[in-house]
Amino acid sequence: MDAPSPPADDLVANFQIDSKPVRGRITRLADGSLDPILKRHDYPDSLARILGEAVSLAVLVGSSLKFEGRLIVQAEGDGPISMLVGEYHTDGGVRGYARFDAERWARLDALNKGGRPHMPQLFGRGALALIIVQDNKNAPPYQGVVPLEKATLAECAEDYFNQSQQVPTRVALSVAELHVTGEAPVWRAGGILLQKLAGDEARGETDDAWETAEALFSTVSDGELADPDLRADRLLYRLFHEEGVRMEAPSQVRDACTCSEERYRATLASMPDEQLRDLAEADGALATECQFCGRTYRIPLADVTG
Repeated sequence: MDAPSPPADDLVANFQIDSKPVRGRITRLADGSLDPILKRHDYPDSLARILGEAVSLAVLVGSSLKFEGRLIVQAEGDGPISMLVGEYHTDGGVRGYARFDAERWARLDALNKGGRPHMPQLFGRGALALIIVQDNKNAPPYQGVVPLEKATLAECAEDYFNQSQQVPTRVALSVAELHVTGEAPVWRAGGILLQKLAGDEARGETDDAWETAEALFSTVSDGELADPDLRADRLLYRLFHEEGVRMEAPSQVRDACTCSEERYRATLASMPDEQLRDLAEADGALATECQFCGRTYRIPLADVTG
């Protein structure tokens, strides 16, 4: 009996180029993961695309973690977008949101005549942080930061790995809204991360193999990355079949927020009673809305004060 085919979407998988010191990961996000996130917030088109890229990048990097926890891609600046967050948890859950100034965004969109803005336009003097937070509360978070100086998020991510991690890395990200007659549009994303392994006595010099892999990687198009008719394993074969490539069994990725009433109650309980009374609404409730999923929590003031 033939082995079942891997799922077409909402996945992340490792891959290895045969007999070469090159490794990578590929992701495909669609109606089970990215689409509900972007539709929930109803951002302007270009902003939705950059948020989709951030979520895809979080999946590509976070799926390599060897412990339970979260990988957060966070970009901040003084431009039209003040904050952008894409987050992946090792259980496969993803979430994301952006904070932006609508008036400044409209001016930028008019300046670019609807064209895609580059990262310095979006964030001004900004920085990209990759943050690792373990579920183990005794483990301190780790954060690496690079300036948002390149045109695309993928190029900024490459800077992060080359500078902060000193690992030669290539990143490709693409987000598209798929329109099919008679059906609701669906947001899709695809991404590939490719990394060079260090040489050693067994591998020898790895520069030539990396240059070959880079050249093949550079041929991938935005359309191929997000194409619903081109499965992840077939895309990898298209790119690297001359060298030989093996994709491992994929892991599922899904839309899943980590907010909860328990976490909100714990946050409130850590605050002074006087501050909580100032924040309470007329009916005596403390209310908050999750920036990621939009869920609203209402906690009676008496439940968290002495």
